[in-house]
Amino acid sequence: MWCMCAAGCSSCPASTTWSGKGTITVFEYDFMLHAFAAGAIVAVVSGLVGFFLVLRGQTFAGHALSHVGFTGATGAVLIGASPLWGLVLVTVAAGIGMGLLGERLQHRDVAIGVVLAMALGLGLLFLHFFTAYASQATALLFGNVLGVDVSTLWTLLALGLLCLAGLAVIARPLLFTSLQPELAAAKGVPLRTVSVLFLAIVGLATAECAQIVGVLLVFALMVGPAAAAQRLTTRFGYGLALSAALALAEASLGITLAFYTDWPTSFWITALSSTVYLLSLMPRPRVAG
Repeated sequence: MWCMCAAGCSSCPASTTWSGKGTITVFEYDFMLHAFAAGAIVAVVSGLVGFFLVLRGQTFAGHALSHVGFTGATGAVLIGASPLWGLVLVTVAAGIGMGLLGERLQHRDVAIGVVLAMALGLGLLFLHFFTAYASQATALLFGNVLGVDVSTLWTLLALGLLCLAGLAVIARPLLFTSLQPELAAAKGVPLRTVSVLFLAIVGLATAECAQIVGVLLVFALMVGPAAAAQRLTTRFGYGLALSAALALAEASLGITLAFYTDWPTSFWITALSSTVYLLSLMPRPRVAG
Protein backbone atom coordinates (compact mmCIF):
# COMPACT_ATOMS: atom_id res chain seq x y z
CA MET A 1 0.00 0.00 0.00
CA TRP A 2 1.31 3.44 -0.82
CA CYS A 3 0.03 6.99 -0.86
CA MET A 4 1.75 9.94 -2.52
CA CYS A 5 -0.47 12.81 -1.45
CA ALA A 6 0.73 15.25 1.18
CA ALA A 7 -1.72 13.95 3.78
CA GLY A 8 -0.55 10.37 3.40
CA CYS A 9 -4.11 9.07 3.64
CA SER A 10 -5.16 5.58 2.72
CA SER A 11 -8.18 6.96 0.86
CA CYS A 12 -6.02 8.83 -1.64
CA PRO A 13 -6.65 7.74 -5.26
CA ALA A 14 -2.93 7.04 -5.46
CA SER A 15 -3.18 4.45 -2.69
CA THR A 16 -3.12 0.96 -4.06
CA THR A 17 -1.72 -2.46 -3.32
CA TRP A 18 1.15 -4.09 -5.15
CA SER A 19 2.11 -7.69 -4.69
CA GLY A 20 5.55 -7.13 -6.20
CA LYS A 21 4.72 -9.21 -9.29
CA GLY A 22 4.89 -7.74 -12.72
CA THR A 23 5.84 -4.24 -13.76
CA ILE A 24 3.62 -1.28 -12.95
CA THR A 25 3.97 1.83 -15.11
CA VAL A 26 2.79 5.33 -14.41
CA PHE A 27 0.49 5.26 -17.43
CA GLU A 28 -1.72 2.42 -16.16
CA TYR A 29 -3.80 4.66 -13.91
CA ASP A 30 -6.16 7.47 -14.84
CA PHE A 31 -5.20 9.55 -11.79
CA MET A 32 -1.56 9.49 -12.96
CA LEU A 33 -2.53 10.65 -16.44
CA HIS A 34 -4.54 13.46 -14.85
CA ALA A 35 -1.55 14.33 -12.66
CA PHE A 36 0.82 14.52 -15.63
CA ALA A 37 -1.62 16.68 -17.59
CA ALA A 38 -2.21 19.04 -14.64
CA GLY A 39 1.52 19.16 -13.91
CA ALA A 40 2.29 20.04 -17.53
CA ILE A 41 -0.29 22.85 -17.65
CA VAL A 42 0.81 24.40 -14.39
CA ALA A 43 4.53 23.96 -15.09
CA VAL A 44 4.43 25.73 -18.46
CA VAL A 45 2.39 28.63 -17.06
CA SER A 46 4.59 28.90 -13.96
CA GLY A 47 7.79 28.74 -15.98
CA LEU A 48 6.75 31.53 -18.34
CA VAL A 49 5.18 33.80 -15.71
CA GLY A 50 8.00 33.10 -13.27
CA PHE A 51 10.60 34.16 -15.83
CA PHE A 52 9.22 37.71 -15.85
CA LEU A 53 8.77 37.60 -12.08
CA VAL A 54 12.48 36.90 -11.56
CA LEU A 55 13.48 39.33 -14.31
CA ARG A 56 11.57 42.14 -12.56
CA GLY A 57 12.97 41.26 -9.12
CA GLN A 58 9.49 40.60 -7.74
CA THR A 59 9.89 37.04 -6.51
CA PHE A 60 8.42 38.14 -3.18
CA ALA A 61 5.10 38.53 -4.98
CA GLY A 62 4.63 34.83 -5.66
CA HIS A 63 5.42 34.03 -2.03
CA ALA A 64 3.15 36.78 -0.71
CA LEU A 65 0.25 35.88 -2.99
CA SER A 66 0.43 32.21 -2.01
CA HIS A 67 0.10 33.10 1.68
CA VAL A 68 -2.83 35.40 1.02
CA GLY A 69 -4.37 32.79 -1.27
CA PHE A 70 -4.38 30.24 1.56
CA THR A 71 -6.76 32.51 3.45
CA GLY A 72 -9.02 32.77 0.40
CA ALA A 73 -9.05 29.01 -0.11
CA THR A 74 -9.83 28.17 3.51
CA GLY A 75 -12.44 30.92 3.64
CA ALA A 76 -14.11 29.40 0.60
CA VAL A 77 -14.11 25.98 2.26
CA LEU A 78 -15.69 27.50 5.36
CA ILE A 79 -18.66 28.83 3.39
CA GLY A 80 -18.98 25.65 1.32
CA ALA A 81 -17.44 26.99 -1.90
CA SER A 82 -14.63 25.54 -4.00
CA PRO A 83 -11.20 26.21 -2.45
CA LEU A 84 -9.74 26.63 -5.95
CA TRP A 85 -12.05 29.54 -6.75
CA GLY A 86 -11.43 31.11 -3.35
CA LEU A 87 -7.71 30.85 -4.04
CA VAL A 88 -8.10 32.35 -7.52
CA LEU A 89 -10.27 35.30 -6.47
CA VAL A 90 -8.13 36.32 -3.51
CA THR A 91 -4.75 35.93 -5.24
CA VAL A 92 -5.87 37.91 -8.29
CA ALA A 93 -7.35 40.64 -6.07
CA ALA A 94 -4.16 40.75 -3.99
CA GLY A 95 -2.04 40.88 -7.15
CA ILE A 96 -4.02 43.87 -8.42
CA GLY A 97 -3.60 45.55 -5.04
CA MET A 98 0.17 45.02 -5.13
CA GLY A 99 0.32 46.42 -8.63
CA LEU A 100 -1.56 49.55 -7.57
CA LEU A 101 0.86 50.14 -4.70
CA GLY A 102 3.76 50.02 -7.14
CA GLU A 103 7.21 50.98 -5.87
CA ARG A 104 5.90 51.78 -2.40
CA LEU A 105 5.41 48.08 -1.71
CA GLN A 106 9.08 47.20 -2.27
CA HIS A 107 10.27 49.22 0.74
CA ARG A 108 7.86 47.85 3.32
CA ASP A 109 9.35 44.49 4.28
CA VAL A 110 8.07 44.60 7.87
CA ALA A 111 4.54 45.48 6.82
CA ILE A 112 4.55 42.74 4.19
CA GLY A 113 5.76 40.20 6.74
CA VAL A 114 3.01 41.14 9.19
CA VAL A 115 0.33 40.91 6.50
CA LEU A 116 1.57 37.48 5.39
CA ALA A 117 1.62 36.17 8.95
CA MET A 118 -1.89 37.53 9.50
CA ALA A 119 -3.07 35.87 6.29
CA LEU A 120 -1.84 32.45 7.44
CA GLY A 121 -3.33 33.05 10.87
CA LEU A 122 -6.74 33.81 9.37
CA GLY A 123 -6.49 30.68 7.25
CA LEU A 124 -5.86 28.57 10.32
CA LEU A 125 -8.76 30.30 12.12
CA PHE A 126 -11.11 29.42 9.27
CA LEU A 127 -9.98 25.80 9.49
CA HIS A 128 -10.55 25.85 13.24
CA PHE A 129 -14.25 26.46 12.59
CA PHE A 130 -14.40 23.68 10.03
CA THR A 131 -12.07 20.98 11.33
CA ALA A 132 -13.61 18.32 9.09
CA TYR A 133 -11.49 19.75 6.28
CA ALA A 134 -8.09 19.24 7.95
CA SER A 135 -6.96 16.96 5.11
CA GLN A 136 -7.92 19.66 2.60
CA ALA A 137 -5.76 22.10 4.53
CA THR A 138 -2.77 19.82 4.09
CA ALA A 139 -3.48 19.60 0.37
CA LEU A 140 -3.72 23.40 0.16
CA LEU A 141 -0.45 23.86 2.01
CA PHE A 142 1.58 21.20 0.21
CA GLY A 143 -0.43 20.38 -2.91
CA ASN A 144 -2.11 17.20 -4.10
CA VAL A 145 -1.67 16.82 -7.83
CA LEU A 146 -2.69 13.17 -7.58
CA GLY A 147 -6.18 14.21 -6.51
CA VAL A 148 -6.89 16.22 -9.67
CA ASP A 149 -10.06 15.06 -11.40
CA VAL A 150 -11.24 15.73 -14.93
CA SER A 151 -13.29 18.81 -14.07
CA THR A 152 -10.39 20.36 -12.18
CA LEU A 153 -8.12 19.55 -15.10
CA TRP A 154 -10.34 21.47 -17.50
CA THR A 155 -10.48 24.37 -15.04
CA LEU A 156 -6.68 24.44 -14.82
CA LEU A 157 -6.44 24.38 -18.60
CA ALA A 158 -8.86 27.31 -18.96
CA LEU A 159 -7.05 29.33 -16.30
CA GLY A 160 -3.70 28.47 -17.86
CA LEU A 161 -4.80 29.64 -21.30
CA LEU A 162 -6.13 32.84 -19.73
CA CYS A 163 -2.74 33.42 -18.06
CA LEU A 164 -0.82 32.82 -21.28
CA ALA A 165 -3.17 35.00 -23.33
CA GLY A 166 -2.81 37.86 -20.85
CA LEU A 167 0.96 37.44 -20.77
CA ALA A 168 1.13 37.49 -24.58
CA VAL A 169 -0.87 40.73 -24.72
CA ILE A 170 1.42 42.62 -22.33
CA ALA A 171 4.69 40.82 -23.18
CA ARG A 172 6.34 43.66 -25.11
CA PRO A 173 5.61 46.52 -22.68
CA LEU A 174 6.28 44.14 -19.78
CA LEU A 175 9.75 43.32 -21.10
CA PHE A 176 10.42 47.01 -21.81
CA THR A 177 9.40 48.12 -18.32
CA SER A 178 11.32 45.24 -16.74
CA LEU A 179 14.63 46.06 -18.42
CA GLN A 180 14.45 49.84 -18.76
CA PRO A 181 11.67 51.27 -16.59
CA GLU A 182 12.90 54.88 -16.77
CA LEU A 183 13.10 54.84 -20.56
CA ALA A 184 9.72 53.09 -20.77
CA ALA A 185 8.16 55.81 -18.61
CA ALA A 186 9.76 58.49 -20.80
CA LYS A 187 8.28 56.81 -23.88
CA GLY A 188 4.82 56.98 -22.32
CA VAL A 189 4.43 53.32 -21.35
CA PRO A 190 1.91 53.11 -18.45
CA LEU A 191 4.12 51.44 -15.82
CA ARG A 192 1.41 51.06 -13.18
CA THR A 193 -1.09 49.54 -15.62
CA VAL A 194 1.48 47.03 -16.83
CA SER A 195 2.39 46.20 -13.23
CA VAL A 196 -1.24 45.70 -12.21
CA LEU A 197 -1.98 43.45 -15.16
CA PHE A 198 1.17 41.41 -14.66
CA LEU A 199 0.64 40.86 -10.93
CA ALA A 200 -2.97 39.86 -11.61
CA ILE A 201 -1.57 37.22 -13.97
CA VAL A 202 0.94 36.21 -11.28
CA GLY A 203 -1.95 35.80 -8.85
CA LEU A 204 -3.77 33.54 -11.28
CA ALA A 205 -0.62 31.51 -11.95
CA THR A 206 0.04 31.22 -8.20
CA ALA A 207 -3.45 29.81 -7.65
CA GLU A 208 -2.77 27.20 -10.33
CA CYS A 209 0.68 26.39 -9.00
CA ALA A 210 -0.75 25.81 -5.52
CA GLN A 211 -2.78 22.90 -6.90
CA ILE A 212 0.49 21.08 -7.62
CA VAL A 213 2.97 22.02 -4.88
CA GLY A 214 0.77 23.87 -2.37
CA VAL A 215 0.79 27.47 -1.22
CA LEU A 216 3.95 27.04 0.88
CA LEU A 217 6.07 25.68 -1.97
CA VAL A 218 5.07 27.92 -4.86
CA PHE A 219 8.71 28.96 -5.25
CA ALA A 220 9.50 25.45 -6.51
CA LEU A 221 7.81 25.96 -9.88
CA MET A 222 7.32 29.72 -10.00
CA VAL A 223 10.86 30.86 -9.20
CA GLY A 224 13.30 27.93 -9.26
CA PRO A 225 13.20 27.10 -13.00
CA ALA A 226 13.13 30.77 -14.02
CA ALA A 227 16.09 31.65 -11.80
CA ALA A 228 18.07 28.70 -13.15
CA ALA A 229 17.24 29.61 -16.76
CA GLN A 230 18.43 33.17 -16.27
CA ARG A 231 21.68 31.84 -14.81
CA LEU A 232 22.22 29.63 -17.83
CA THR A 233 21.59 32.12 -20.62
CA THR A 234 21.24 35.83 -21.27
CA ARG A 235 19.10 35.38 -24.39
CA PHE A 236 15.50 36.34 -23.69
CA GLY A 237 13.70 33.92 -26.00
CA TYR A 238 15.92 30.99 -25.14
CA GLY A 239 15.70 31.76 -21.43
CA LEU A 240 11.90 31.94 -21.54
CA ALA A 241 11.68 28.57 -23.30
CA LEU A 242 14.27 27.04 -20.96
CA SER A 243 12.35 28.21 -17.90
CA ALA A 244 9.16 26.52 -19.12
CA ALA A 245 11.09 23.37 -20.14
CA LEU A 246 12.80 23.08 -16.74
CA ALA A 247 9.51 23.54 -14.89
CA LEU A 248 7.86 20.91 -17.10
CA ALA A 249 10.72 18.45 -16.60
CA GLU A 250 10.78 18.95 -12.83
CA ALA A 251 7.02 18.51 -12.49
CA SER A 252 6.89 15.40 -14.69
CA LEU A 253 9.93 13.76 -13.10
CA GLY A 254 8.70 14.66 -9.62
CA ILE A 255 5.36 12.96 -10.23
CA THR A 256 7.10 9.90 -11.65
CA LEU A 257 9.52 9.61 -8.72
CA ALA A 258 6.64 9.97 -6.26
CA PHE A 259 4.85 7.07 -7.95
CA TYR A 260 7.82 4.72 -7.61
CA THR A 261 9.18 5.81 -4.22
CA ASP A 262 6.04 6.56 -2.16
CA TRP A 263 7.50 9.95 -1.23
CA PRO A 264 5.36 13.12 -1.55
CA THR A 265 5.16 14.65 -5.00
CA SER A 266 5.77 18.14 -3.64
CA PHE A 267 9.02 16.99 -2.02
CA TRP A 268 10.36 15.62 -5.29
CA ILE A 269 9.40 18.70 -7.28
CA THR A 270 11.00 21.07 -4.76
CA ALA A 271 14.09 18.86 -4.47
CA LEU A 272 14.53 18.79 -8.24
CA SER A 273 13.95 22.54 -8.53
CA SER A 274 16.52 23.28 -5.83
CA THR A 275 19.04 20.88 -7.34
CA VAL A 276 18.74 22.37 -10.82
CA TYR A 277 19.15 25.89 -9.44
CA LEU A 278 22.21 24.91 -7.40
CA LEU A 279 23.74 23.29 -10.47
CA SER A 280 23.10 26.47 -12.44
CA LEU A 281 25.24 28.37 -9.91
CA MET A 282 28.32 26.34 -10.82
CA PRO A 283 30.83 28.33 -12.91
CA ARG A 284 30.37 27.68 -16.61
CA PRO A 285 30.52 29.68 -19.86
CA ARG A 286 27.20 31.48 -20.42
CA VAL A 287 25.52 31.61 -23.80
CA ALA A 288 26.20 34.99 -25.37
CA GLY A 289 23.23 37.34 -25.64
